[in-house]
Amino acid sequence: MYKQIFSVAAMATILFATASCNSNGGFKKTKDGVEYNIVKDDKSTPNAKVGDIIKCHYLIKVGDSVLFDSRKMNNGMPIEMPLQQNPGANKAMDPTEVITMLSAGDSAIIHTIIDSNARKQLTFAKPTDKIEYHFTMVSVMTKEQFEAEQKAKASSQAQTDDKTIAEYLAQNNITAQKTASGLYYVISKPGSGDNASAGKMVKVKYTGKLLDGTVFDSNIDPKFQHSEPFEVTLGQKQVIDGWDEGLTLLNKGAKATFFIPSPMAYGTQGRQPIIPANAILIFDVELLDFK
Repeated sequence: MYKQIFSVAAMATILFATASCNSNGGFKKTKDGVEYNIVKDDKSTPNAKVGDIIKCHYLIKVGDSVLFDSRKMNNGMPIEMPLQQNPGANKAMDPTEVITMLSAGDSAIIHTIIDSNARKQLTFAKPTDKIEYHFTMVSVMTKEQFEAEQKAKASSQAQTDDKTIAEYLAQNNITAQKTASGLYYVISKPGSGDNASAGKMVKVKYTGKLLDGTVFDSNIDPKFQHSEPFEVTLGQKQVIDGWDEGLTLLNKGAKATFFIPSPMAYGTQGRQPIIPANAILIFDVELLDFK
């Protein structure tokens, strides 16, 4: 559910940046020495808690130089992530406590120190420089609320995708089989022996494309510059659900095409900028071997 999402504390560790600390009367301090100024505070909704799923915009800067801007990184859309603390982080560098003071619609400026370990990487930092976050909270949900919302969205999207895939197959005179989960597949060349199963390490040749024919990855097409067979253990959530299920329908040497609805692929997140949100994926695959 939370693939490729980092905690706010980990963000502070990874995305170190410095900022001039223009301390003024608007700034307060937490018990750990993190300085903050809550610019907008709507007290009508609950504040975020560690473990909640938040949507936010944040910017990290050095003086007038912006080092990270989530709006630019995510095409103006808020970042969605679980609010977590990093137990190994210096608490004076962790903005999480301040973020738990915010509710939907709130915003804050946060200054954290640069400790000695960080300064080894930030040789350009001045002695008075601090990390500066400009943080805007868009929404706050409990983990349970988030999972219920995602389940409802996935169910609705699966129905939409099923209709789209069925129309695509009809328009292109393709006869495919469908699994109970909604995966469509065509076995163009049967293999031999037993099918692959969960726990097996498989070797696969593949080409992935969008429904409009745009190829986004391949270990067959030399344009993508990686021709080695792809190896993965099935049933371990190492790949998208469409692959985890689809490859168990094949035996050694089989070739097939998978038509994967977006909830079984990259869902609402997509893989920007190439794979958009809610994208149906087509994979031509060959199961070379498994053990």
